Amino acid sequence: MKKRYLSIAMLAVAAMGLTACSSGGGGTDDASGDTLNVWIMQGTNPDTEAFFDTVGDAFTAKTGATLDVEYVQWADAHDRFVTSIAGNTTPDVAETGTTWTAKFADSGALAPLDGYVSEAGIDDDLVQGLVDAGTYDDELYGMPWYAGVRSIIFRSDVLAELGLTAPTTWQEIVDVATVIKAQRPELIPFPVPGDAEMLAYPWVWGAGGEVSVQDGDQWVSGLADAEARAGIQFYTDLATVHGFSSAGATTWKETDVLDNFAQGNVAMAISGSWTPATVLEKAPDLAGKIGAVPIPGQTAGISPSVLGGSHLSMFNTAENKDLAWEFMQLMTTGEFAQQWADQTGYFPGTESLLQTTMESDDPLVKPFAEQMVDAGASLPVTPKFGAVQAKKTTNAMMQAILSGQKTVDEATADAAKEMNDTMNGN
Repeated sequence: MKKRYLSIAMLAVAAMGLTACSSGGGGTDDASGDTLNVWIMQGTNPDTEAFFDTVGDAFTAKTGATLDVEYVQWADAHDRFVTSIAGNTTPDVAETGTTWTAKFADSGALAPLDGYVSEAGIDDDLVQGLVDAGTYDDELYGMPWYAGVRSIIFRSDVLAELGLTAPTTWQEIVDVATVIKAQRPELIPFPVPGDAEMLAYPWVWGAGGEVSVQDGDQWVSGLADAEARAGIQFYTDLATVHGFSSAGATTWKETDVLDNFAQGNVAMAISGSWTPATVLEKAPDLAGKIGAVPIPGQTAGISPSVLGGSHLSMFNTAENKDLAWEFMQLMTTGEFAQQWADQTGYFPGTESLLQTTMESDDPLVKPFAEQMVDAGASLPVTPKFGAVQAKKTTNAMMQAILSGQKTVDEATADAAKEMNDTMNGN
């Protein structure tokens, strides 16, 4: 069964409205003296701690309980979750990446949320793509919080200086980057990071390939197919043939791309809808000098980009699950959900709040919204793909190509085999 693209209908805006303090899950008795332990990923919001100080005050005013938030680095989070699940030391609630939720649910660590969502009357207001990613064995384990996609951000001042316009095809990416390389040699025209799998998939899909699809009870990787290889060849050629990247980028993560863009070292890069706010927080002098455009299709249109983001998940170790739900609903609907979206550049997880974002004319919002609606894509919704990510199969493939250790054909063949072995339990 092939299931990747998120239709516009899935993102259609519901007419209902919500408030941050609407009740759900039956409510809670006075929880004075209780503490709710929460893990939140660090770096998504430049003002995360100040934001949760405010949330904590509202949570205490509503429930009488204290909110204890621990901030966790994304790079360390997966292993921390695995260790805490094995040791039965999980938090009450945690932010879980959309590709992790099914895996943690499969382990038995998460509590189902369907009853709470239904009682709160918000079933029809949740962004369906996030619901799908948070559902395992027909139960919802990830409450949609926020979503984001990756598009291309660029230095609009540099392009204007050189008489260039933002690329709308793959060839135009090469054409624009060629001029930048010649005229502004101090800049990296288009970095190709080796440790950033989400930045590789648009080229696979844009060339008509697949990452992995289910065929009966088996998963079949498409990375070694001709279409996927063509996309990966184009993407890695930006570095290895055209010299638009840098040797150091072979081991870069997405955060390294972001840091180098903020430092003024990069002209164009694939980056998330949430990153312009972070760039401007790090480098206020770039205000008015940044633009964005959807990732171009090969010859027209838009190449699909991973619809990522986060859920809030309740762990079975939570002693007061009603209290945990109060926090989750406070965060994902109404005032605080909108504030988080405004501060981070992510899209809200409820359709009623999504409407405002989709109608924005902000040049650093509208292209990402277009990418999300017209070309948002999902990775396999299965805990087995979480195991692939833990092995860093795609990253190893990219690094082998960028470092010259393997050809595209060799690296994709090895990656496809490892992906199939991992996802099929071989």
